[in-house]
Amino acid sequence: MAYEERTYRNYVKADNLVRFEIIEKETDLLVLAEQNLYDKAYAFTLKYRAELEKYIESDPTFFKTLSSYRVRYDAPPIARAMADAARKVKVGPMAAVAGAVAEYVGRDLLPFTKELIVENGGDIFLKINQPRKVGVYAGSSPFSEKIALELAPRPEPFSVCTSSGTVGHSFSFGKADAVVVIAKSALLADAAATAIGNAVKEVGDLEAGLKLAQKIRGLDGVLIIKDDQLGARGQVKIVPL
Repeated sequence: MAYEERTYRNYVKADNLVRFEIIEKETDLLVLAEQNLYDKAYAFTLKYRAELEKYIESDPTFFKTLSSYRVRYDAPPIARAMADAARKVKVGPMAAVAGAVAEYVGRDLLPFTKELIVENGGDIFLKINQPRKVGVYAGSSPFSEKIALELAPRPEPFSVCTSSGTVGHSFSFGKADAVVVIAKSALLADAAATAIGNAVKEVGDLEAGLKLAQKIRGLDGVLIIKDDQLGARGQVKIVPL
C-alpha cells in the first residue's frame, strides 16, 4: 500500500510535548510524549505487530471475518482483546486493530511519561493532564476541519476513535463521513465506531446510529457526521477548531 500523507495530523496540537512518528508496514503512529520515546515505541510496535502477524498466519479467519469470532486458545492477548471488543458490537476482530495497537503501545509507554497521545489512523489513546482539542476530519462534509472535540483530563487513560465510510481505507458498510467514539477502551471505541458507521448510509440514519450507540455499554460519547448534519450523545463537547 502506498504511503498516504495524513494531513489531519497538522492540527494535532500539543506544543509542550515531543512529537514523533512510528511507521512499520501498515502501522503509522503519531506519538506525543514528555520526551522522545521513539526507540521504546518502535520496539513495542514491532512486538505487537509480530504477535498479530504470527497469529493471523495460523488463523486466517481472524483476519478475514466481518462477524464476531472466538479466537483459539493460543491467541496472544492483543488478538483475544480485539475479538472480545468486536464481539460486543457484532463486527470482525480487525475492526479493532488500529485502536488495539494504539492502546497496547500507549500503555507500555505510560511508565515513561505522565502525558501521552498515541494516534493510529484516526484512533487515539490518551493520558492528558490538561484540556486538549481533537480536530474532526470528515471528508467533504462542511464540518470537516471546522470543529473539534474538547477533552478534559481524566485520572485514567481513555480513547477517541474515528471511523468513516467516505474517507480513508477502513472498511465500512455505511456512508457516514465520520463516527467519533469516546470510551475508556480504544479497542471498544474502534470497533463501536465501525459498527455505528455501518448503520449510517444517509442523513436519515443519524438517529438510528445514535440509538445503536446508546445500546453499547462502555461508551462515554458519540458524534456522527453525515453531509451537512451531525448528531451527538453523551460526553461530547464540540468546539471550533
